[in-house]
Amino acid sequence: MRILCFGSLNLDKVYKVEHFVKPGETLASLGLSLFCGGKGLNQSIALACAGCPVSMAGKVGKDGDMLIERLKEKGVDTSFVRQTQGESGHAVIQVDESGQNSILLFGGANREIDEAFIDEVLNNFQAGDFLLLQNEISGMPYIMSQAKKRGMIIVLNPSPMDDSLKKSGLENVDWFLLNEIEGEQLTGESEPRLICEALSKMYPKSKTVLTLGEKGSVCFDGENYTEQAVYPTKVVDTTAAGDTFTGYFLAGLLQGQQIPEIMDMASRACSITVSREGASDSIPKMSEVIC
Repeated sequence: MRILCFGSLNLDKVYKVEHFVKPGETLASLGLSLFCGGKGLNQSIALACAGCPVSMAGKVGKDGDMLIERLKEKGVDTSFVRQTQGESGHAVIQVDESGQNSILLFGGANREIDEAFIDEVLNNFQAGDFLLLQNEISGMPYIMSQAKKRGMIIVLNPSPMDDSLKKSGLENVDWFLLNEIEGEQLTGESEPRLICEALSKMYPKSKTVLTLGEKGSVCFDGENYTEQAVYPTKVVDTTAAGDTFTGYFLAGLLQGQQIPEIMDMASRACSITVSREGASDSIPKMSEVIC
């Protein structure tokens, strides 16, 4: 059983601010840092940090050497990462004094994922392998349809949520890993249990993991509803919290752990991530989580 993360790779420009910039306002930042990010890169690194062999597929621009090197440093297979002549995807991230973030994305090379490249990558995988997706790259409907034909297990983090994603073949998804805002956007429900039940009715073959910020997380497999509290910590930057949870949760599934054990481990990992600055730099190794 193998795992492929087909997703985004971004250069993250993180600005420290007193508060998020308001319409019409000019605000001086308190600091600027450059990090490797993108949901695909972050979740691949989270899987590697949790002890899972993982392959990353995606595209970077001529400025993307830093992104490829970071993946290699963290133990991620980069055989399916291609470099283009354009610009890499990037994000402009504001982080306020409470550690909350606001993110503006530019797709760049992430939007150059075409059918030929998708076929090239997926031809190396087979039935029973896991495919982890987000919504920061082009070609999503084709990726999901071709992965399902191959019998792959599709795990989707539907972020950022938009109308095109809803038409991308969500009936092919085996696991939804999403936050409460994305859950409400998909189902129209706002209460966690109702979101999970609505997704189960909409996509009967799928299972759901819903992250709830400081209220913890829940998992619903169509029958069992499992709740997990957060581990309290001083919040510095929440940028990669959801990506850390996704990576550690999926790692637990691959390792054959039980859902309560998986949820607890993912929550522990998140508490470390939010106590640090940055995206991929903030994701802990398994040795830090279990110590």
